[in-house]
Amino acid sequence: SSRVLRLGVVLALSALPAERMLAQRAKAPATKAGPRFADLDAYIARTMQEWKVPAVAIAIVKDDSIVYSKGYGTRTVGKAEPVDANTVFAIGSASKAFTAALVAMAVDEGKMKWDERVSAYLPGFQLYDTYASRDLTMRDALSHRSGLARGDFMWYAGGFPREEILRRVRYLKPSWGFRSLFGYQNIMFLASGEAVAAVQQRSWDDLIRAKIFAPLGMTSSSTSVRELAGKANLATPHREQDDSVVVIPWKNIDNIAPAGSINSNVRDMAQWVRLQLGRGKYGTQQLMSTGNHGEMWLPNTPIRLEGPTARFMAPGANLAAYGMGWFLQDFNGHLAVHHGGNIDGMSAMVAMVPDQKLGVVILTNKDGTPAPGAIFPHIFDLYTRPAARDWNAEYRAIIDPLVKAGKEAEAAVEKARVAGTRPSVDMAKLAGTYSDSLYGDLVIGVNGGTLAMKFGIFEGTLEHWHYNTFRGKMNNPSAGKPMVTFVLGADGNASEATVQGFEDATFRFTPPAADTTPGVSLSRDQLQALVGRYKPDALPLDIDVQLIGDELKLTVPGQPTYTLVAL
Repeated sequence: SSRVLRLGVVLALSALPAERMLAQRAKAPATKAGPRFADLDAYIARTMQEWKVPAVAIAIVKDDSIVYSKGYGTRTVGKAEPVDANTVFAIGSASKAFTAALVAMAVDEGKMKWDERVSAYLPGFQLYDTYASRDLTMRDALSHRSGLARGDFMWYAGGFPREEILRRVRYLKPSWGFRSLFGYQNIMFLASGEAVAAVQQRSWDDLIRAKIFAPLGMTSSSTSVRELAGKANLATPHREQDDSVVVIPWKNIDNIAPAGSINSNVRDMAQWVRLQLGRGKYGTQQLMSTGNHGEMWLPNTPIRLEGPTARFMAPGANLAAYGMGWFLQDFNGHLAVHHGGNIDGMSAMVAMVPDQKLGVVILTNKDGTPAPGAIFPHIFDLYTRPAARDWNAEYRAIIDPLVKAGKEAEAAVEKARVAGTRPSVDMAKLAGTYSDSLYGDLVIGVNGGTLAMKFGIFEGTLEHWHYNTFRGKMNNPSAGKPMVTFVLGADGNASEATVQGFEDATFRFTPPAADTTPGVSLSRDQLQALVGRYKPDALPLDIDVQLIGDELKLTVPGQPTYTLVAL
């Protein structure tokens, strides 16, 4: 049942009549062409070609109005499916700011505090580190400073529901000190979303619809791929594979939804940008206080701009930080606020220059593409510099060395392979189930003399690499080509396996459950005849056998009670 919310500004204004809501949204006119955007089409076309992107949709908000909105390319590669401002894409981690906004609203309502412990709202919440487990606040969880590595394979491939992910996170070991460094962490946003759902006594999905989508008129937006069935104007996900752009399925990430499951189009997302640039106000509706909106744009976690990855994440920055659900950086002498998103087949960006009342939404249908990151600073340059920089060239200068380093690393792995080795045991002895407290079960089988591997949605074969190490050939590119190394126990049997890409995980061999199927059927009189006290000749103890119901129970002092099965 839903808790009856107290009457107040947020609830009252979220129930505006539809005609009034449409009037507010009418401040978003159709695309206006002008000299400022004379070369924008050409720049986006070059960007799409540079990064092999099938489709791009953009919307630009200036002074609380949409001044440019347009779609480019095709929804599905190889087909004539035009993209427009109403085409729906996944926005990925740009969803994080929506979760932070729900917390801000709950703080306004007096139901949450930014600096209250997450465990105060989720009593069963626990982390590996006792100190972090006790002291992690909502601000910490929303600021990527938990000290935890990502652990993403647990939710991405494992298929666990939200509550089980939050239970298992206690087994994820920290990679650095609590509050010491920026460390991107999706599971902490799941915890934040579930915390606000707990205090509001409504699901995160319902809260997003009621408190954000409805008052902003975001009628094409959703929180799950399950809601996309039957939609015609829908972008198709793509990824680059063997130098070709191929279609891939939509990815259901309902289990990590508060970190990245929203689907939308640029017209809807432009309303979200208007709310942000209005500092919590949309039209006549004050959906959150200016003060609590401002909390999300305060720098909580510094980001060290070292190495190409940081430069990729904060283009043109001298200083960068993370607020709550937003990246913050300087840009051409202005504060820039932004957050990207990336999930299977889709990349997105929401970016703003608040003091210019400028915002941009960029949605694309190819995962891992730098295109959104190359487009938003170009648009910012149009407003804040005499001449725009060539951001495609700057990203190319960052990415090409990374690609080269990746190829060199692969070559080094190949070179380090020791030829002429064999596994130290027959491969059949490596088959079985290996379990890890965080990730769950890794199942190894034998099929026609080849080892097969399955972990959640990841399936593939294992090619012998050298010694007791095998390399995976997987069904999902996100799994990569993991090296799987088997460790033998003193008895010569497999005892554990380590898998590349699973941080700090040790999959321990789990013996198959004992077969408890009775071999023969005994009558109750036959069972009763076995009841009694037995005295082993070699041990000074008594063993009791008792008939409980229709089962024989064996009791040995100091041990659990056993059920006896007739073989």
